[in-house]
Amino acid sequence: MTTEFATGYDPRSFESRLYAQWESSGAFAPAGDGPAYSILLPPPNVTGTLHMGHAFQHTLQDALIRYHRMRGFRTLWQVGSDHAGIATEMVVARNLDREGRGETRDSLGRDGFIEKVWEWKGQSGDTIERQMRRMGASGDWSRSVFTMDPGASKAVVEAFVRMHEEGLIYRGQRLVNWDPVLQTAISDLEVVSEEEDGHLWSIRYPLADGRSYEHVERDAEGNETLRETRDYLVVATTRPETMLGDTAAMVHPEDPRYAALTGAFVELPLTGRRIPVITDDYVDRDFGTGVVKVTPAHDFNDYAVGQRHGLPMINVLTADARIVSGDDAIPLHYRGMDRYEAREAVLADLTAQGLLLEAKPHKLQVPRGDRTGQVIEPWLTDQWFVRMDGLGARGLELAGGSDAADGQVRFVPGNWINTYRHWLGNIQDWCISRQLWWGHRIPAWYGEGGEIFVGRDEGEARAKADAAGYTGALSQDSDVLETWFSSALWPFSTLGWPDAESMAERGYEEFLPSSVLVTGFDIIFFWVARMIMLSDHLTGELPFRDVYVTGLVRDKDGQKMSKSKGNILDPLDIIDGIALDDLVAKRTAGLMQPKMAEKIAKATRKEFPDGIPAFGADALRFTMAALAGPGRDIKFDLARAEGYKNFCNKLWNATRFVLMNTEGAAAMAGAPAARTAPEQWILARLAAVTAEAEAHFASYRFDLLSQCLYEFAWNEFCDWFVELAKPALNGGDAEAAASTRHTLLFVLERLLCLLHPLTPFVTEELWQQVAPRLGIAGGSIMARAYPRSEDFAGQDFSAAAADIEWLKAMISALRRIRSELGVSPAKAVRLLVSGGNADDAARIERFRSQLGFLARVEGIEAIAGDPPPAAAALVGELKLFVPLEGLVDLDAERARLDKELKRVAGELAKSKGKLASETFVANAPAAVVEQERTRLADWTAQHEALAAQRARL
Repeated sequence: MTTEFATGYDPRSFESRLYAQWESSGAFAPAGDGPAYSILLPPPNVTGTLHMGHAFQHTLQDALIRYHRMRGFRTLWQVGSDHAGIATEMVVARNLDREGRGETRDSLGRDGFIEKVWEWKGQSGDTIERQMRRMGASGDWSRSVFTMDPGASKAVVEAFVRMHEEGLIYRGQRLVNWDPVLQTAISDLEVVSEEEDGHLWSIRYPLADGRSYEHVERDAEGNETLRETRDYLVVATTRPETMLGDTAAMVHPEDPRYAALTGAFVELPLTGRRIPVITDDYVDRDFGTGVVKVTPAHDFNDYAVGQRHGLPMINVLTADARIVSGDDAIPLHYRGMDRYEAREAVLADLTAQGLLLEAKPHKLQVPRGDRTGQVIEPWLTDQWFVRMDGLGARGLELAGGSDAADGQVRFVPGNWINTYRHWLGNIQDWCISRQLWWGHRIPAWYGEGGEIFVGRDEGEARAKADAAGYTGALSQDSDVLETWFSSALWPFSTLGWPDAESMAERGYEEFLPSSVLVTGFDIIFFWVARMIMLSDHLTGELPFRDVYVTGLVRDKDGQKMSKSKGNILDPLDIIDGIALDDLVAKRTAGLMQPKMAEKIAKATRKEFPDGIPAFGADALRFTMAALAGPGRDIKFDLARAEGYKNFCNKLWNATRFVLMNTEGAAAMAGAPAARTAPEQWILARLAAVTAEAEAHFASYRFDLLSQCLYEFAWNEFCDWFVELAKPALNGGDAEAAASTRHTLLFVLERLLCLLHPLTPFVTEELWQQVAPRLGIAGGSIMARAYPRSEDFAGQDFSAAAADIEWLKAMISALRRIRSELGVSPAKAVRLLVSGGNADDAARIERFRSQLGFLARVEGIEAIAGDPPPAAAALVGELKLFVPLEGLVDLDAERARLDKELKRVAGELAKSKGKLASETFVANAPAAVVEQERTRLADWTAQHEALAAQRARL
């Protein structure tokens, strides 16, 4: 417990201190003998720094862990990081270049470069884990796993060898996404396709063997629009350089224009090769001429066509995207050209031969590597693959939506099961090899004749070679496995698999399957599905019971946060604050398009003229939880963080009030006796919000959880109960005062526990002050039992709750009258009442003193006839009147209201006029029209309220 309690909320004064205490005490490790509850942290890249997506998902995971830890579960948040093959190689290569010593990846060689990577990992590789601590993440850092650790690496080798022995992993030649700068295969997730301006070229492909046909075109009604004899086909393409690898021209089997060409051939321009005209349902008859070129080695759809029709595959590009030099199918003068240089040469030659019929602008989706920004090539190469047909079918059996059966992974929200099923229903074999040095080297060794021997180490490979009769030299495959392969083993490699001793030590039986995976929808197939399939195949277990799928964090306007747009927010800048110049420098450094720097700097200075103030970790966490609805997109607005910092401040000040009013009182253990109606009401509300919190945690509705806790803390406890407690605290009934003090402390302590999973720092700091006054010794709020609905079993304060809701309505009505009339809160007023029922009369008598204290009412009188000039309100059937005499100058008030009515009427007329204009409604942006409708509703409401107030005068 801290010896002094600060007068104001300043998160910088205690957040880091508290985290250090938690971690050093071992509070994050699994403890106790309760049921197991565990979460796998999706391992962030070791090269990474904390971004808003991390902050969002880590908040939700930590909230679940803290909640279940307080519920008595034996909790494990398994943390760790991914070795990030491509990203790490790029970071270390850039560092070498900056050092200026002339060292490069290639000059160091494989072993030397990997040594440099490990050096970098030791110095900078734990950045993101340090940042997670600043967010309050209560993961068990003593168990953190790096995917290149010995245990994780052993799991990767074991999985590869077993699956190869089962025929599930094989080496073959297939089409992959190829980055010609990195010179490696990459996954679909690392390819970003964006619309760009290009061209569509129409090329004449002459028919072979002197053949011709009658070409007929018809319009949509079937009327003939063209008839001519042709000895060629017209093919449209956006990538003319790849035509050097064409192995067919293709039409739809039911296209009448080309029915006569069954079995025909065309002469491939510029090459002299004959290629067949084939038919396939894949062709869209209405696109272009209805004829497409087939280049199986350079297009994924064409590859599938080539497989169906047994077409040859001609690779026209090298690993660095130049035209190949050693293939006689490629004309000599194109060989060695860069792909875009070759494009210009091909177009020039087609023009010279009269074969280029048309070139027109065309919008097309261009695939670019997310690391290099270079255009990705579909490229035919030898790689290692996982056979997915059987695994995919099993994967479909293992998962369900909101109605998932026992033994199935449950997707939440349930609609995401459709994304999972769609991908598994159309699954292709998985390319798992990468042409890198950093990563898990493929455990395969080659003989001098290309023989392949897979083993857990070279000794095992040697033994297999000997058994096969091969005694020559062996050389290990130079490729590594893609990081998604090791990540697919994450649920059980982190628990010691396949080593029995390590499995027992790390709780394999206890924590597999884990309880829930919290992840984004963008990696359902890249990671989630693969964990489900490989966990089942290699361990016979599900990897997790639930998958809670979150949306993606975007900026306040719904735009994706990206460096190029200059709209990235660093979570640590929100927590600790950042000066404007530093923020501008951060946003404009290292841009791929430096010319954008000025525009980004200008926008940043406009949006954050004073930089970003420090909000603290709790305000950011509460914001993230409040935004965690079931949608695809999370629009992050910094104004929300400011509001939740105010919430933390409100909680701080309410705690100071409670502590000041319980100073010197004897410790009050257990539940309070609750002698007064306000106490009984707040305990009833505590029971209700506890049940709500339980339900929202169970359904992963963090938005509703945040909302109900915010409402209870701010409105019901800090505002109403603190106010309703004052008459008892300041009254002459000693027992009521003592009971109220106990209830204040008890409800505050339970409220801090309710909030702790979302706002761990401020709740711990406040709890350390509150707990001793309830006789709770030492320790941490994390060790306290989370409030449960059964804690309040048998409690029935419904009558008191109804009474207090009536009292709140009375006080609110009277305060609203004061506000409308501009009467000072300190000035006492008379209250006249009429109507109502017997309950109203009884309550007036019972709460006369509270109404006097809280609403500054100096007398309450029942009347039968019409009241004098008064401001009126209605509570149920009870009419309230506050006489105006002595409160306001009636003539001046009438004049003021008349003037205000005239002003508001003018604004109302303007708004009505705009919306009555068809031109405005039709041409103005939808958002502007909607804003005007909102203005009209506001002006209307204001006018009605003023008119009613004027009528009373």
